[in-house]
Amino acid sequence: MSGKSGTAPHAAPAKLQLLELLAAIGTAQWRDFAAAAAHHGLTSTQARVLAQLDGPVPMRGLARLLVCDASNVTGIVDRLEARELVRREPDPADRRVKNVVATDSGREVIRRVREEMQATRGALDSLDEAESATLYALLERLRPTMEQDA
Repeated sequence: MSGKSGTAPHAAPAKLQLLELLAAIGTAQWRDFAAAAAHHGLTSTQARVLAQLDGPVPMRGLARLLVCDASNVTGIVDRLEARELVRREPDPADRRVKNVVATDSGREVIRRVREEMQATRGALDSLDEAESATLYALLERLRPTMEQDA
């Protein structure tokens, strides 16, 4: 026993344990995202495209973000465009480049998908304010390193 709380100190988890935990949480969050997307007639990949569109994103940029071939992105964007959830626009700096932009309907659908992620929201609701702040700070610290190759 140590400290004022009367509990034994916890051993620091091994990196492998942290990796396994992150993978399990990521998988559960992805499953929740895919289920919410399906309620709106979207595949998880279509919803992921919408989630990436905070502003105009070049088609090749989407391919990099999705870790897939640019030709795959064309079909995904075609289907989203047919539903009027995105539109293609020429890039003002290089008219040969096509940017993908979410429409108001697309932004509304992805907002609803995120709101309907009940398992993820329920898990986050189990944290108190201090725990939420700590988790946020830790994830923000990891994010730049994790995304640098994206």
